[in-house]
Amino acid sequence: MFISEGVMETETSPNIPTESHGMNGTDKGRAAIKTQFLTTKEKFHELLDSGGKGPNDDKASDDAAPKETAEDSLEEPQEKKFKVDPDEQERRKKQNSKRIRGQNKSRPHMKPTSYDNRRLCPSIIQERETKCVYGDKCKFIHDVAEYMALKPADVGEHCYLYDTFGKCHYGLSCRFARAHISADLKNLANEERVKAMEGRTPVRNSLDKDLQWRLRKKVVPFTASDAYMKTVFKGGHKAGEGWKKAATAENVDNCCSAVVHSQCSEGEKPQTTDNEGTEVSQENLALVKTIGPLTDADVIKLRQCEKKQVDFKDKLYLAPLTTCGNLPFRRICKRFGADITCGEMAMCTNLLQGQSSEWALLKRHESEDLFGVQVEGCFPDTMTRCAELLNNKIDVDFVDINSGCPIDLVYKKGGGCGLMTRTNKFEQIIRGMNSVLDVPLTVKIRTGVQEKANIAHKLIPEMKKWGVSMITLHGRSREQRYTKSADWDYINTCSQLASPIPLFGNGDILSYYDAMKARETEVSGIMLARGALIKPWVFTEIKERRDWDISSSERLDVLRDFTHYGLEHWGSDTQGLEKTRNFLLEWLSFMCRYIPVGLLEQVPQRINERPPYYMGRDYLESLMASQHVGDWIKISEMLLGPVPKNFNFLPKHKANAYK
Repeated sequence: MFISEGVMETETSPNIPTESHGMNGTDKGRAAIKTQFLTTKEKFHELLDSGGKGPNDDKASDDAAPKETAEDSLEEPQEKKFKVDPDEQERRKKQNSKRIRGQNKSRPHMKPTSYDNRRLCPSIIQERETKCVYGDKCKFIHDVAEYMALKPADVGEHCYLYDTFGKCHYGLSCRFARAHISADLKNLANEERVKAMEGRTPVRNSLDKDLQWRLRKKVVPFTASDAYMKTVFKGGHKAGEGWKKAATAENVDNCCSAVVHSQCSEGEKPQTTDNEGTEVSQENLALVKTIGPLTDADVIKLRQCEKKQVDFKDKLYLAPLTTCGNLPFRRICKRFGADITCGEMAMCTNLLQGQSSEWALLKRHESEDLFGVQVEGCFPDTMTRCAELLNNKIDVDFVDINSGCPIDLVYKKGGGCGLMTRTNKFEQIIRGMNSVLDVPLTVKIRTGVQEKANIAHKLIPEMKKWGVSMITLHGRSREQRYTKSADWDYINTCSQLASPIPLFGNGDILSYYDAMKARETEVSGIMLARGALIKPWVFTEIKERRDWDISSSERLDVLRDFTHYGLEHWGSDTQGLEKTRNFLLEWLSFMCRYIPVGLLEQVPQRINERPPYYMGRDYLESLMASQHVGDWIKISEMLLGPVPKNFNFLPKHKANAYK
């Protein structure tokens, strides 16, 4: 079967047992499950197709999936098609024996808007006093009776938005509308609840329309970034001595802050250095044209030691996860004990262009008390401008540079892992971003690009000089991806080189035991990525130092909370509901790899061990262990109602974690 990263391809693996017999820990790459729970592929799917025969039959639901969904679930997804350069075609053909991995670029993809073609006009949903400004030219429906006849049936009796905030702003379009719509089709409000929520801003860092317009028209000033770039390109287009001198001056300034403070206290006029390395008095700097009152922040550049400080030590860090690391998922992980959260990787050029979809990756929930954003880019000018923009417009505790992304789209342009081999550009990016940020700058890297040619140990001492505040090291190279175990011995060596700068280790953490083993090294903290996707309660296990044999009903409650957070974040109308379902299914493509503790012959489960077919302790537990997209859809229907007739789904990533 052809499914997401972290999900196995059992049908194509000849070594997986097809009979119900025990497995011991000597079977390399396979999880050891108690004999009484093992089964065959045929019996496993027979149980799921029959709806289960245990006491939890009613939970599995007879109406879980429409007939066409069940039929579709039996079909194998189409093979991945790579978009490659012509000169690489021949080389690709020679690698047929090697399993293809990466993204499902040719997967069927339906936008959430396609499930709701006939939508009600926003002027009616929001109950505006004025009529729609577009009049007869409006593409939305204005006849409420017509809309209600076309609208899909409500999903449930209770609206999470109405219960939480006192009012659902989606009104008639809400898929839980019966909870807050009166007999005369008016949207009701709980005034007491609304008043209690007044002044509260659950989500920050939204892109306002004025800033978006100015970014698109390229009228946003980047004064500090432009000044830094003058030092980079001083004397030509190559990085000359100008920025090197400025960098040296900055290092001296960082080390001698105490001396400067003592001089100022004795009454001497402080001198500052402009971006071209020339000393300028404070009086001259004060002549710069400003808007509003002039403050110290306008004329005095913060030293490294004066920037906002973040205590990273001994924290559990949820990695920035593309697609699955969305705001609702981060809320789930915060509830289970994650200390540090980070937004999904955002492209700096898209942020500078004011793309709404990219700015959505920067949103921060009020529960995220230590939050950062991760940006990707390959040129010092765009990265520095992006850092200045983020510094001025959003609320974050740190900014992270992605220098570990292995995908071709990013790497071939010189970004992601490509920065590790472009040290001059890398240095310019780090120094430039540091010069415009008031918060710490962190970097995430891999061991290197090639499998047996580690270079992180050479870069880390240099990055200390460049001014990074924290480094995260993923213990694999770009070529390895996720197919081999993370090299924690190498991570330990690098953590010693990084001292006193904190270095976080990342790779293969799925249990309390894995975390304890990682903490035996000299790393300052641990980052969790796939482990958090497979079992987000791993943060609780690590903090409480125990294994949690979580039940299937508890896991379903976790998924229900995710759908509630998703409806709050993306909306409770059809479009928002289907977007929530899509992200839920992406998460389930990882979560299905979890093996309950009570079923394991040997504890703990290892992240790269392949689960065989097994029966759960109840029907729901078996359903959650399925690798079939159709069974994931059944779970989504328990929480979000039936899927639309034209619904289709295939995970974004293929499995590549088992070898």
